[in-house]
Amino acid sequence: MNQKLPNAQTVLILGIISVVGTCCCTGLIGIICGLIGLSKYKGDKMLYDQNPSEYSDVGNLNTGRILCIIGLILGSLQVLYFIYVIATVGWDGYMEQMRDISKMGRG
Repeated sequence: MNQKLPNAQTVLILGIISVVGTCCCTGLIGIICGLIGLSKYKGDKMLYDQNPSEYSDVGNLNTGRILCIIGLILGSLQVLYFIYVIATVGWDGYMEQMRDISKMGRG
């Protein structure tokens, strides 16, 4: 009888949180969740490679890995962009841009 990999669902959830967290909050969430998910993927992939016929949910594991990689890339790009903005316009310029953005919808 096939059993499920112990962390396949966890890797999938971390991948989803990585992508959504990067898009909605900050790139650090994507980086942290992506790295944790990839480390858990590595352990489960080793289990699966030892005995592939024993485990059934390798699809969730691979999907989670792809989402973790996407979240890691998006998070890294967002952090690099933030560093670029701070380096070019400074903290005061960044805060002024944020104030302008928050006032944009108000007429």
